[in-house]
Amino acid sequence: MRRRLSRAIAGAGVAAVALAALTGCGQSAVGDQAGSYELTAHTPAPKGDIDSVTWALATEPFSLDPAYAFDYSDNTVLANMCESLLRWNSDLSVSPGLATKVDHPDPQTWVYTIRQGVKFHDGSTMQPSDVVFSLKHHLDPEVGSFWFDTYKNVDSISQTSTDQVTVHTKIPDPSFNKLMSAAPGVVFSEKAAKAAGRDYGNASTGVDCTGPFAFKEWRSGESITMERFADYWDPEYRAKAKQFQFVILNDPNARVNALRTGEIDGSWQVPTNAIDLMRASDTGKMYFGVNTTVQSLIVGDMQGPLGDLRVRKALALALDRQALIKAAVQGYAKPTDALTTKSVWTDASPETITQAFDDLPKLQYDLAEAKRLVKEAGAEGKKITYVTAPIDSSFDVISQAVASAGKEIGLDIRIETRTPNAYTLLFSDPNAIKGVDLFTTQWYLSSTDPLEMYAVLRTGEFSNYGHWSDPAFDALTNRALVTDDAGERSKISAQVQRLASEQLPWIPLFEIPTGLWLGKKVTGVDPSISYMYAPWAAKIGKAD
Repeated sequence: MRRRLSRAIAGAGVAAVALAALTGCGQSAVGDQAGSYELTAHTPAPKGDIDSVTWALATEPFSLDPAYAFDYSDNTVLANMCESLLRWNSDLSVSPGLATKVDHPDPQTWVYTIRQGVKFHDGSTMQPSDVVFSLKHHLDPEVGSFWFDTYKNVDSISQTSTDQVTVHTKIPDPSFNKLMSAAPGVVFSEKAAKAAGRDYGNASTGVDCTGPFAFKEWRSGESITMERFADYWDPEYRAKAKQFQFVILNDPNARVNALRTGEIDGSWQVPTNAIDLMRASDTGKMYFGVNTTVQSLIVGDMQGPLGDLRVRKALALALDRQALIKAAVQGYAKPTDALTTKSVWTDASPETITQAFDDLPKLQYDLAEAKRLVKEAGAEGKKITYVTAPIDSSFDVISQAVASAGKEIGLDIRIETRTPNAYTLLFSDPNAIKGVDLFTTQWYLSSTDPLEMYAVLRTGEFSNYGHWSDPAFDALTNRALVTDDAGERSKISAQVQRLASEQLPWIPLFEIPTGLWLGKKVTGVDPSISYMYAPWAAKIGKAD
């Protein structure tokens, strides 16, 4: 089994950001607009096709095999070469993809009608058998898919007619279909995958899929190049660029400089402390779009001082989130009391959304109450180990803010700095988290399903890093997960969210918009977290 990748670093890069002086200049130029932003649904439509586009990646993909496409860089690239049964649109709605429709005859059955006449990049025609093979890929223990959890309730996957594939689950599992618009629903050529074997998706083989771009070349540590696929099936997403090259720029300084000079045309991954600098530049424009990401503190040890709910509440109340947002991400975020964003509650009624968010316990800055709770818990002077890494400037700011807040209320929070690679192990290696009380994450959801977040906090789940356990939370979450009616499921999910906010196994800090930089010569892409799974690069064309 290959280890599961984490979503710890949110594509920030693997080097510390050292842009303070430049950022200061940017803030001065931006003036009163610094830290303020509005969400944009669309960038201006392109004027025509373009020969080539270059795009910055902060990290190199682990693999292009969809079984391992679990983090930002992997999916940013893969989404343009490979497609899922369903398509996640920029407004986070879901529409037909390689499946023209989905039937749901009973709570444990999903029937996908497969689109006919779709070509793989090698020129062969996609068949329902390719769909069956692609989905079963995640169930193969030899593969060790990072997306196995999506399939853990699956009983069978089979071709049931000339154009249909049917999935039966052991129990009702609406979450399964939700994720058919993400990497778990990607379809690829059975023939190509079998020919490549264990090398499928790596730099030597690439992938053979149906998307608007075809794999051309992967120079390890340098770049990944795609070319427009002439026989692509969907005119709306026909690629406007003949060639699209991802340039791997781990160093944030190099990435920002390449964007500012126009050497690189665009990026989803602009360091937060360079946003004002970029907004002041005349070489392009920053956009902000809908996201599903919340920055949180994860309690890594429920046997330590933070195992006491009063101490967790005290720490939450001791953090001035508005000040933290200004210092850590230059104001480009919004404080939150929840571990999900409203954007993922698409199945809920307005009344349910109000219940899910407005009725939560408020984590407003209250130092006096925080001190009282620490004293009541007998936790004064207790040592808490906070682990961080030089991944992004915000990580350092958050760690310092948490340590300072802890000191204010009588806790002894000590910062331990690890390498970025060692930090990532916190999310994948149980041994790495031993002795760790607290660390931070930027956790995104891959579907419009709040239970994708809360299911991982149940007793015994892999991503329940601190081993928090609450039987009432488990029972309510399990009930929601098997509820087939979307409206009722949302109502129960709202109760689940309230329990998590009351118990604080993870402490929410702020929600982050999707950031996008476009140089002056390109336009057309929608700023949205959907870029992780939809063919966003196909929309980019000539700006003038």
